[in-house]
Amino acid sequence: MKKTLLATAIAGAMVYGATSAQAATVYDQDGTRLDVYGRIAMGIAGGGDEYDGAGNEIDNGAEFVDVYSRLGLRGQQQINSDLSAFAHLEWRFRADEAGSNGVSSFDAFSETRQAYLGLRSASFGTVQAGNFDSMYNMFVSSPFDVYIDRGLEFASHRTHSRGDSIGYYTPDLGGFQAFLQAKHYSDRNTLEASEASSETVTQGGVKYEVGGLRLALGYVDDEAIVDASGARLTNSNAVGNDEVRYGATAAYAFNDQFSARLGYETRDDNETYGGGFDTWGLGMTYAMGQWAFNADVYNVDSEDASDERLAWAAGTYYKLASNFDVFLELHQADQPDATIGSGGIEVDDGSDMYWLTGARYHF
Repeated sequence: MKKTLLATAIAGAMVYGATSAQAATVYDQDGTRLDVYGRIAMGIAGGGDEYDGAGNEIDNGAEFVDVYSRLGLRGQQQINSDLSAFAHLEWRFRADEAGSNGVSSFDAFSETRQAYLGLRSASFGTVQAGNFDSMYNMFVSSPFDVYIDRGLEFASHRTHSRGDSIGYYTPDLGGFQAFLQAKHYSDRNTLEASEASSETVTQGGVKYEVGGLRLALGYVDDEAIVDASGARLTNSNAVGNDEVRYGATAAYAFNDQFSARLGYETRDDNETYGGGFDTWGLGMTYAMGQWAFNADVYNVDSEDASDERLAWAAGTYYKLASNFDVFLELHQADQPDATIGSGGIEVDDGSDMYWLTGARYHF
């Protein structure tokens, strides 16, 4: 198989931090292994949205930022020749000042990003439970998920995932792999009079990979999760509209330097929540020595907006050393014309081009 596809082998290792390559083994004895890994990443960001959701103009000038620094642990114990148990714990911390307005804070660890355990069998596949990334993202939209920050218009790693989740994926079956995941939104310990959504949301699909070709097809049962007042939750885990999201991606590594990708994602409009769309994506990754480049363009046709939008993203990455890289990323969301806020502000593409540049050290 051709290097697991250039788009995920080079862009994944370079852009996301090569955590497996840089992980330090702190214990490895009698079939039990523990690795520690992480990265410290800082940069300067500017541009992006010009208005908030209420139509108020906001400052989108340059700022010194943390760029998703993290610290993690991976453990594994070999039960027999076929079966192993594993656990994964990862925190996100602020490498920049943790407080607001430049005031330091002791609240450094900002998020438990991953916390799950499971069993892995070479014959029967892998099952895991806890807080982990969306398997739809991992299997279907991952060829496009190559940016450190903004640029992905397909379902992200948070989509109906992260906590109260259980998932299964098969072993490699002649290039085929299938997956299925469920997340439970619970009302346990809440008052009956203020009961919110209690839902089990599923996602699943199949991937085929051979040589330099990677094909994937999947779905997300995109339920609308509501709070006790009946208002729909709009956090990045659960922005559903009670319709099913379908997606397909194809990627091909032409050689060890260049790969291209094509993707499509769709969801019907809902009478209550709207939210219908058709999104096409086209992208490429090119690597040359210590350099890597990403470029992607999306046509997003939203059924509840007056205009289509043509969004794009681009990134340049340079490895100064195996553990240290610098980067520059650009993203233009190309938001459609709209009237927002109580004052009726006319917005002609209410976002400037977003940019992010910085450096990261991986360990």
